[in-house]
Amino acid sequence: MPIVFARSTTIQAHPSYIDAGIKHVRDTVMPALADVEGCLGMSLLIDRGTGRCIATSSWRDEESLRASEGQVLKLRDVAAEVFHGTTEVSRWDIAVMHRDHHSDRGAYCRVTWVKTESAHMDRAVDVWKMAALPKMEELDGFCSASLMLDHAAGRGVSSLTFDSSEAMERNRERIDRIRDEWVRESNAEVLDTCEFELAIAHLHVPEMA
Repeated sequence: MPIVFARSTTIQAHPSYIDAGIKHVRDTVMPALADVEGCLGMSLLIDRGTGRCIATSSWRDEESLRASEGQVLKLRDVAAEVFHGTTEVSRWDIAVMHRDHHSDRGAYCRVTWVKTESAHMDRAVDVWKMAALPKMEELDGFCSASLMLDHAAGRGVSSLTFDSSEAMERNRERIDRIRDEWVRESNAEVLDTCEFELAIAHLHVPEMA
């Protein structure tokens, strides 16, 4: 199975400019990325309370990801100005992508960042796919789930998408249990867990389960 790659830009935005930022990403950044060779799509997560926003673009292969750095840097700088925020960039291998159905307007995501030793990465992926994912699929309102890895840094990020904030809220305790079991069985450590509104959902990553 070919590996798909991703670049995430975390924007610490001024909350007052989030709607302007969303419009800029939808009207300017997305069309520009669509013209870049190898780009499959993008998504945008936002937390209106903290101003934390995460724009993620998906790429057909590592060569396309690297070749796009210059073009994306210009887009990132302008977006940071529109959001009135600072940016931080991460690059990932997309290890797993599974959809029950596509998300609609009003969808929300629960995102967990973990750290583990490189030697435990394969174990973490196997436990996520074989033990955690089947339990996620049983959750009411579940849309999709993904797992992305940064092997060099020993980091991973798991994202669960639900039909609504209410569905995510109803499942919060079960999500925590699934996360804790996965982390324990994978010899990993939770770095952060956050909840986001899925403002733009056009990542277009193929099923990779």
